[in-house]
Amino acid sequence: MRACIQRVRKAQVEIAGQVVGQIGPGLVLLLGVAEGDGEKEVQWLADKIVALRIFSDSAGKMNRSLLDTQGEMLIVSQFTLLGDCRKGRRPSFVAAARPERAEPLYQQFCQRVQGQGVQVATGQFAADMQVTLVNDGPVTLLIDTREEARGARQ
Repeated sequence: MRACIQRVRKAQVEIAGQVVGQIGPGLVLLLGVAEGDGEKEVQWLADKIVALRIFSDSAGKMNRSLLDTQGEMLIVSQFTLLGDCRKGRRPSFVAAARPERAEPLYQQFCQRVQGQGVQVATGQFAADMQVTLVNDGPVTLLIDTREEARGARQ
């Protein structure tokens, strides 16, 4: 799984001009599910992001997590995060999981985050969505569970 995390003051996602999800202060998470991902990746990534200390404390240091701040999370599925642009001029998406595999894992991820007490809003899987957000910082991070697995072996 690959996640692009953005700390925001507010965000929303629209489909066909209708707002389907919105949050106040918290995180926007663009989530790509890779071929071979499973429940282990869902659990590790959800737990990691919810506890990630990327919100400022009273001294201005990044010492507080989403749970500490009672922030919200807008989770948007985005298979294009798995795009490989190394060859040619058109991205290859062969690393992305097929929709019938990716959607249940996306839903599990949302449920896992929500189960930890985080208010979750979502887009709609495989829909054409417009995401609007106000970055806070800006703070943007990338996490890839495949990188975590490689790091654990070293």
